[in-house]
Amino acid sequence: MSKVRFELNLPGLNELMRGSEMQGILSEYGQDIMNRANGAATTKGATYSAETKPLNWIAVTNVRADNGAAIKDNLDNNTLLKSLGGG
Repeated sequence: MSKVRFELNLPGLNELMRGSEMQGILSEYGQDIMNRANGAATTKGATYSAETKPLNWIAVTNVRADNGAAIKDNLDNNTLLKSLGGG
C-alpha cells in the first residue's frame, strides 16, 4: 500500500476563501436570506440588510436587522432564524 502525502497551499486556500467568486456565492445566499426575512416580517417598517466582505482568511456575509422595528420583529418571531432555513 502506498502512502499519499500532500502539502496544503495556505496562501492559495486563503485566496480561494476570500476571493471575489466566494464573495459572490456568499452574497447570493445573503441576499436570498435577506429577501425571505423582509418578506416574512410582520412588524410594520421592519427592514433587514445583507453585507458581504473579506475577513481575515475567509469571506463572510452578515444579515441583520436594520432598524428597531426589525429588531422587535426578529425578537418576537425569530424572523432571521426562520429565513435562514428557507421554510
